[in-house]
Order: sequence, then C-alpha cells, then structure tokens
Amino acid sequence: MKVFKKNDKRLIRSWSMFDWANSAYNLVINSTIFPVYYTAITANKDTGDTVSFFGIELVNTALSNFSLSIAYLLMALGLPFISAYSDAAGKRKFFMKLFTYVGAFACMGMFFFKLETLEWGIVCFALAAIGYIGGVAFNNSYLPIIATPDQQDRVSAQGFAYGYVGCVTLQLICFVFVFKPEWFGIVDPSLPARISFLLVGLWWILFAQIPFRYLPKNRPTIGSEKMPFFQKVKNEFNTVLAEIKKIEAIRRFLPAYFFYAMGVQTLLIVAAAFGEKELQLGSSKLIASILLIQIVAIGGAYIMSVLAKRFGNIKVLIVVVFFWVMICCFSYFLNNEYQFYGMAFAVGLLMGGIQSLSRSTYSRLIPEHIEDTTSFFSFYDVTEKIAIVVGLFTFAFIEQITHNIRYSALFLSVFFLIGFFLLFRVLKFNKLQIIQNNK
Repeated sequence: MKVFKKNDKRLIRSWSMFDWANSAYNLVINSTIFPVYYTAITANKDTGDTVSFFGIELVNTALSNFSLSIAYLLMALGLPFISAYSDAAGKRKFFMKLFTYVGAFACMGMFFFKLETLEWGIVCFALAAIGYIGGVAFNNSYLPIIATPDQQDRVSAQGFAYGYVGCVTLQLICFVFVFKPEWFGIVDPSLPARISFLLVGLWWILFAQIPFRYLPKNRPTIGSEKMPFFQKVKNEFNTVLAEIKKIEAIRRFLPAYFFYAMGVQTLLIVAAAFGEKELQLGSSKLIASILLIQIVAIGGAYIMSVLAKRFGNIKVLIVVVFFWVMICCFSYFLNNEYQFYGMAFAVGLLMGGIQSLSRSTYSRLIPEHIEDTTSFFSFYDVTEKIAIVVGLFTFAFIEQITHNIRYSALFLSVFFLIGFFLLFRVLKFNKLQIIQNNK
C-alpha cells in the first residue's frame, strides 16, 4: 500500500475536492432551488400548505422536514456500525464511493419530481440526504490522516472553502436555466428546477472522482481478515467506544456540539422555506440571499481558523454560538427583505466558521496514534445527525401545531443556549489540562 505523508499539498487539495463535489447538494437541494420549487408546487388555493403523502395529510414544509429527519435518524443508527466495519475490513474508500453514488443518483431521480409524483420526489429527497451524510462522514475521517494537528484548522477551513466555491459555481450554472429558460426554449415552468437537480447529481459524481483517485485506502484491522462480519463490527465498535470513554475532552465536547449543531443545521435547512413563507421574497431574491450566505461563508471559515489559532478553538466557538442565539431571536421579528439579507450575511459568516472549526476541533481531540479514524469520526457525525433529527422534528412539530414557522425559529435559540453553556465545561477542562501539564 502506498505511503502518504501528512500535510502533502496535492493530497489535501484532492481531499478538499470532495467538499467541492458534494456541497452542490447542500446548496441546491437543501437550501435554494429545491425548497423554493417544493414550496411552490405544493401550495394550493383550496388546501393551503397541506399535502397528501401516501394518504396522510401534512403541512408541506413539515413533510420535507420529517422526511429529512427520518433519513438522518437511519444514518445516525447505522453509521457507527458501518464505520466500524469499514475500519475493520479496510473499506473506508469503498463506503465513501457507495454513499456518493446513492446520493448523486437520487438527485438525478429528482428530475422526475412533480406534484403528481410527490411520493417519488420525497423518497429521492431522503435518499440524497442519506448519500450526502454517509459521504461526508467518511470524508471527515480523512482529516487526521492527511494533516497534523497544528494544520487541521487550516485544512478543514480549506475543505469548506472549496465546498462553498464549488456549490456557488454550480448554482450560477443552474441560475441560467432558472432565470433564462427562454434561452433554451423551455416552456415547462418546472423544468429549470428539475434540470438543476439532475446537474447536482452529475456534478457530484464527476468531481468526486478526484478524491476517489488520490485518497489512500485504509488497512484492515490486524487479525480481523478472517473474522465473521458481525464479529468484526462488534470488536471494532467496542474498541473505539472504549477509547472514546477514556478521552475526557471528547466526552465533554460532543454534548456541547450536539446542542449547537441542532440549531445550526436545522436553521440552514429551513432558511429558504422561512423566507418564502413569511416574507414572500420570491425565488430570485431568496436564492440570491442563500447564495450570499455561501460566498460570505468562505471568508468566515478562514477568519475563524485565524482567530482559533490566536485565542483557542473553544473560546472562539463560545463567541460564535452566542451570536447564533442572537440570530434566532432576531429571526422572530423579521418583517422585510433587507433584514433578511442582513441576517443572511451574519449566518454566512458564522456558518463557515462554526462548521469548519467544529470539525477540526474534534479531529484535534483524536490521539495521533489512532488509525481507525472512521469509527472515531462516526461518533462525531452521529452526534450531528441525531441533533438534526431532533432539531427538524422539533421545528416541524412546533410549526404543525402552531402553523407559525416563526415560533419554530425562535425555539432554536434554546438549543444554542444549552450548547453555549456546555462549551464552558470543555473550556474549563482545557484550562485544567494546561495547569496539570505545567506542574
């Protein structure tokens, strides 16, 4: 097996291209064109915002949030065992490819999503999420393998920056179809959005070939080659779980991450639907504002990386989470498009920072001698996915019973506040560690 050196620039660029490839899903499907398209085709003069899904009457945005939360729940339950097997059997890259193809082909399948094929569209929507979640989990696990701890903040920021640039590039291509359909003789108003879904899948598969070619495979765990499948999974899972229990910093960080990730990820997913339902911004203004978030996030990722180097990761995260609390409270009182643009700018700046810094912070908590990083990172990814499940269900449930999405957005501040206070536990532990090391 070929030996790779950490901090190799070519390898890091190749790894970053996976963020470039799959971030198009996050922008086009999760944040911009799909939410606007979905909200538009499911609105009805007679039934309002209620749709029938396999005979069950649901609020349209509640349905999409429920479907996403189910996808995240399935992955949260399965990822630890899939990751354990991938480490034991040396199949990290195999599963990274598998989830990528599932997600990409599901996006292509959404080309056939119309109101009359609602069930098909929602199933593809959920499968795309499963593919994205799995691919990101395995990609994240490469971070401690390709970069030394002192470089992981910068490398993580570079990955997110590549992702933001990549998704904005494809978004601009999609804009040509969405805003200028007459250039292509398109008369079906649903076709530009559906072409965008198809392009996301193609983009995802095409650029993922770069990391697939250069990222190294992992070695099977010694002694597990002839072991039965379930025994491999059980042994690897128990080994990693025992290691994590010994690392106090990880045991303190993950609960804090759970709560503030619950707020961040839910807010990013529902932002477009919020703007459309409450402010009636229209597709062009709404998509432009989400695009603004992605552009500003590039700078946010690098700014937080620099600040973390000077003040420390946890201190910067505490400040960032506090500002997220303010954003949730402010969202309740939004009443015009200019306020929404201002909030979009703030969200972009903080989003780039908190996502990049959270990933690198966890990576730095993993001991350098650990090789089974996929299993270690599965606990990080599962924490995030369960957080999204709880966040989306909470958001959808509050909207379902109140029929007011503003109450849902306001309630997210509770999750941020809990994460804010739990981060102080991590900070206190870090200070104790410094004192003990100086004795």
